[in-house]
Amino acid sequence: MKTNFSLLFYVKRPKNQQKRIVPVYVRITVSGRRSETTTGVNCDLDRWNPRTGRQIGSKEDVKNFNAYLDNIQSEIYLAHKSLSEMAEEITAESIKYRWLGTETNGHTIMEAVKLHNQNMEALIGNGYAVGTLKRFQVLERHVLAFLEKKYCCKDMNIKKINRAFINDFEFFLRTENKCSGNTAAKYIKNFGKILRITLASGWIEKDPMFGFKIKMKPVERPFLSHEELNSLAIKKFSSDRLSQVRDIFLFCCLTGLAYSDVEKLSLSNIQIGIDGSSWIYTNRTKTGVRSAVPLLASAVLILDRYKDNAYCLTKDRVLPVSSNQKMNEYLKEIAILCGIDKHLSSHIARHTFATTVTLLNGVPIESVSKMLGHTSIKTTQIYAKVLDIKVSADMALLREKFSFLQ
Repeated sequence: MKTNFSLLFYVKRPKNQQKRIVPVYVRITVSGRRSETTTGVNCDLDRWNPRTGRQIGSKEDVKNFNAYLDNIQSEIYLAHKSLSEMAEEITAESIKYRWLGTETNGHTIMEAVKLHNQNMEALIGNGYAVGTLKRFQVLERHVLAFLEKKYCCKDMNIKKINRAFINDFEFFLRTENKCSGNTAAKYIKNFGKILRITLASGWIEKDPMFGFKIKMKPVERPFLSHEELNSLAIKKFSSDRLSQVRDIFLFCCLTGLAYSDVEKLSLSNIQIGIDGSSWIYTNRTKTGVRSAVPLLASAVLILDRYKDNAYCLTKDRVLPVSSNQKMNEYLKEIAILCGIDKHLSSHIARHTFATTVTLLNGVPIESVSKMLGHTSIKTTQIYAKVLDIKVSADMALLREKFSFLQ
């Protein structure tokens, strides 16, 4: 931010001509407006040079005096540079306050984001999951990139955020970062959470996000049909690696466990339930919500297949789960070999459990929600909205009852 900025050291000549020792002042001028304050030192009028703004002489005390004024000048220029880098409004008063360290509204955007992420990191495993932290860390990088692109600075006062800032940030996410509409909306929502925290802390006086509409488009959640599940189950693979990944994927389809939950599943999580059969009892990694799932016969067979696996015995795991990246990579290969024209990933297994395995077979949505470990049944209802097959099956009963009207 370019400004007409100048600095001057001067002395005020006293009305009493007998007084020769006078205080030295510094005057900061920006675009014709001045702000003055004392430097804290005095000077003999006979030794002051008004043209250079320094004392005349070569003695040690004069050198120290002039060095002190040189240091003040450097500090004021640094204060001006700091305001410029943070896209702050540059005035004579703001430069003076920044130099003196008496500014009252010095909280910044990046300070707020970093503080939020540090606090969240300290609560990993106690209310927050690693995946949630990673999303906010990505948000931190996006905010920094936006400030550098839009305002040519690495930080700025948080009170500068307004509706135009939010709109420009969303536009930046969708254009420069190539984020989809829903992805950009999620980042804006997370940024809004941080702003509300700063509002509660008194860093800002009003919420810039108040009244801002976050638009999310409905997303169709893919899942495997019963036929596709069957073709996956009966397929014979020449590679043990693919067979192992297929078994883990099928186990997730039959239990509704997410990758992070099945990866840490141990024998202690398999217990005898209220009906005398084997159940999975665990707390979801993402939310910490308790999940209880009765094991179907096919799921028990998969567990039995790996009960003597060296990795499982060493790590106290029920299945030899590889990294999520490797799982998804192998699932793409498996989909091609099984003739499944869908982008298979570990999370599709969870969707399949919610739809094909449970809801389509008449399991009440309340039971499905409990097994999935959802904090709200509204989350489970997302899956129910796509089940046209279930609607058709339910209406078939009505067609028989009202067939007399034909």
